[in-house]
Amino acid sequence: MIERLLAERREMLVLFCRVAGLDPFGGDAVGDDVLQAFCQILVDYMAAAHFSLYQRLVDGRERRRAVVALGGEIYGRIETCTEIAIRFNDKHARPGDRGDAADLPLDLSVLGEALATRIELEDRLIAALVGDSGRVVSQDA
Repeated sequence: MIERLLAERREMLVLFCRVAGLDPFGGDAVGDDVLQAFCQILVDYMAAAHFSLYQRLVDGRERRRAVVALGGEIYGRIETCTEIAIRFNDKHARPGDRGDAADLPLDLSVLGEALATRIELEDRLIAALVGDSGRVVSQDA
């Protein structure tokens, strides 16, 4: 579960970097394809994290007190990051619709900050889940 989440995270970050390097005013078909692929993996990553990590907390199935306490501490911030990602997707996922292209650099900046926060929080939760809260889980951020 965690390995799959981290693999999706890596794929999402690679595409984020590619999108961030695009000329938002160019509107070429390759750019649209990359942006659409990024939006898809972004949504997949958000869903995978929710259903693999957070659902146990929300459903009350997690019994380890340290994990539950950490989840309660960070879940609201993770939800905020998810909302930012969903807004980005809703605004930029439409292929060929470059009407919002001028907003892309700022939207990517806001999304990048949210993703950095989310990754840091997820790594803390993953470390708690695997029982090693002092270990860095990934170097993705």
